[in-house]
Amino acid sequence: MFDRTTLGLLAATCMTALPAAAQEYSWTPDRPINIIVPWSAGGSTDQVTRVVAPIIEEALGTEVVVVNQPGASGSTGTAAALDAPRDGYTWTANAIANNATYAVTGLVEDTTIDDYHIYLHVANVPLVSVNADSEYQDFNALLEAMETGSVTVGTAGVNSSGGMALAAIREGSGTELEGARMITYDGGNPAVIAAASGEVVATTQLAVEQTEMIRAGRLRALTVLSDEALEVEGIDPVPPITDFIPDFEVAADYFGVFIPVGAPQEVYDTMDQVWEDHVMNSEALKTYATDRGAVFLPSYGDAALERAMPVVISEACARVTRGEAVLDPSEIGIDCPEEG
Repeated sequence: MFDRTTLGLLAATCMTALPAAAQEYSWTPDRPINIIVPWSAGGSTDQVTRVVAPIIEEALGTEVVVVNQPGASGSTGTAAALDAPRDGYTWTANAIANNATYAVTGLVEDTTIDDYHIYLHVANVPLVSVNADSEYQDFNALLEAMETGSVTVGTAGVNSSGGMALAAIREGSGTELEGARMITYDGGNPAVIAAASGEVVATTQLAVEQTEMIRAGRLRALTVLSDEALEVEGIDPVPPITDFIPDFEVAADYFGVFIPVGAPQEVYDTMDQVWEDHVMNSEALKTYATDRGAVFLPSYGDAALERAMPVVISEACARVTRGEAVLDPSEIGIDCPEEG
C-alpha cells in the first residue's frame, strides 16, 4: 500500500512524464507526422533526421515517421513534400542549399526557400576519402591523379553534398580534373560503401557518412573541405583542404527540417517552441554531432536563414559558373556577387 505522500509523488512524476504538447503547445497533432527524406537510408540527411524525429515525437506526443523517398539528387522526395496537402503533417529534410537551389537547376520548378519554414540542426563538412587499399596516401597525390589519370568518385549525384564538393574541388584547383569520373548513387551511404568496397576509388560525401568506415579501417580520409582540421574521436586529425589549396572558399553546409508554408500558423508557432525547448539543447543531437564529425548549430526561422545564406548563395551561383543553371538565381531572390 502507498501512503498519501507516496501517491502524491507518483502522480507528480506521471504528470511530468506526459507529452509536453498537451500543456505547452498550441498545436496538438491528431495523427502521425511524416518527414520525407529525399535520399536513401543511412546517408547524412537520414542519419540526423532519425536523431531529431524522436525529440519532436516526445515533445508533441505523436508519432513522427521518417520516410525515405530518394531519386534525382533529392528532388523526387522534395517535390512530393511540396505536393502534399499543406496541413502540417508532411515535412521534408535536407541540406538547405538543396532546397534553396533546386529551381536553379530545374530539378524542382517554381520553388524557393521561401516555400518553407526552416529548422536547422547541424552543419556538415565533406571529406575526400579513398579506399583503404588505395595507392593514394595524401590529397596531393589524389589530386594529381584526378588531373592526369583516372579516378572514380562515388557521390549521391550532382546536387548532393558530395557532388557539389567535387565540383568545388574542380573550381578550387583551377583545373577541370578530367581524370575524375563521378559515379552516382541513390544516397551518400551507398556512395561511401562503394568507396569502402573498392567499387570506386574515392568519395567526397560528408564526414558523418564516412566516420564509421574510417574508424573501421575501410576508408582513408585525405582532406576535409574546411579551413580547420577535422578532429573526431577514434580518427586521426584530417587536414583541411586549405593546406593543399590555400584560397579554397569554404561555406558551412547546414542541414535541417523544412515544413512547407500554407499550414495553420499554430503548426509553425508550436514547432518554433519545440525547437527552442528541446532541439536546441538536445544532448542526443550533440552526441551525434560530436561522434560523427558534424557541428551542433540548431536555429530556426529568420535566424536560420541568415546563418545559411552564405552556402545558399555559394551553391546557387556556382551552378551558374558551372553551366548547370537553367534559371538565373536572381529570379528567386539570390544575388550572385559580381566577378572581378
